[in-house]
Amino acid sequence: MPMTDARIASADLAQEADAPETAAGVPERMAWDTASRRMVAIYLPLACFVIILLFPFYWMTITAFKPNAELYNQRDFSPFWVSSPTLDHIRHLLFNTAYPSWLWTTMLIAIAATFLSLLASTLAAYAIQRLRFRGSQYVGLAIYLAYLVPPSILFIPLATMVVQLGLFDSPLSLILVYPTFLVPFCTWLLIGYFKSIPYELEECALIDGASRLQILRRITLPLAIPGLISAGIFSFTLSWNEFIYALAFIQSSERKTVPVAILTELVTGDVYQWGALMAGSLLGSLPVAIFYSFFVDYYVSSLTGAVKE
Repeated sequence: MPMTDARIASADLAQEADAPETAAGVPERMAWDTASRRMVAIYLPLACFVIILLFPFYWMTITAFKPNAELYNQRDFSPFWVSSPTLDHIRHLLFNTAYPSWLWTTMLIAIAATFLSLLASTLAAYAIQRLRFRGSQYVGLAIYLAYLVPPSILFIPLATMVVQLGLFDSPLSLILVYPTFLVPFCTWLLIGYFKSIPYELEECALIDGASRLQILRRITLPLAIPGLISAGIFSFTLSWNEFIYALAFIQSSERKTVPVAILTELVTGDVYQWGALMAGSLLGSLPVAIFYSFFVDYYVSSLTGAVKE
């Protein structure tokens, strides 16, 4: 019996000696366990999240390119794939409707509202954060609380003002109304970003005789570019996708924005033009996606509060 136990022990030692080891001296089995654990804990949830997040866009894309025969015949055709792609829905949207006009109007309103919001928010955030007057912190908090007011509450007084100013059924009404909910959040965002910029830079400029506007234009704004881009992306996206005010203040078909037009003009009674609807949504989402792709690095750095010097 002692000889048998000795032989078994020596065989186990030989197997452990023959087993490959990693650079840290850990057996390969442990490394495999770590990789498996990483796969289950990280990559599998991430894959599920990506699939759930991107599936609506995939469905929208395949629906935009499906002919009507495939859309309404799911017995013979797979609902998750396109057998015979077609451009009929996109052609109908571009040439048989006022979609180019809707897209141009939406772009004009989003850019103008974003510009006005950034201008007002930059001046307000700089004044609240840098001028250091009494009660500035409470003013910043009050501005942010104004963002929390639901649009449905502001709808009636804003509609009254739009009618009295003679701006009803005009894109100018949306350009002036959208900053009411864009400026509070952008101001609050820029206040936090201006706070991360060293104040000593502005003190040196003041000693050299620079004015506040010169400091803002030549020192603060160049350092705050990531924050400005983040606020601009937020403003542009909300202006592009806004629905309630655009539905209430614009009545003419050719002056409507894309979110409102594709719903009100491409749905007649209980008939839904699914191909055209999905094509309009797909084309309408491309400008926002392109806008994000150009400035995503600045957007991420602004969220982390980074300051490039």
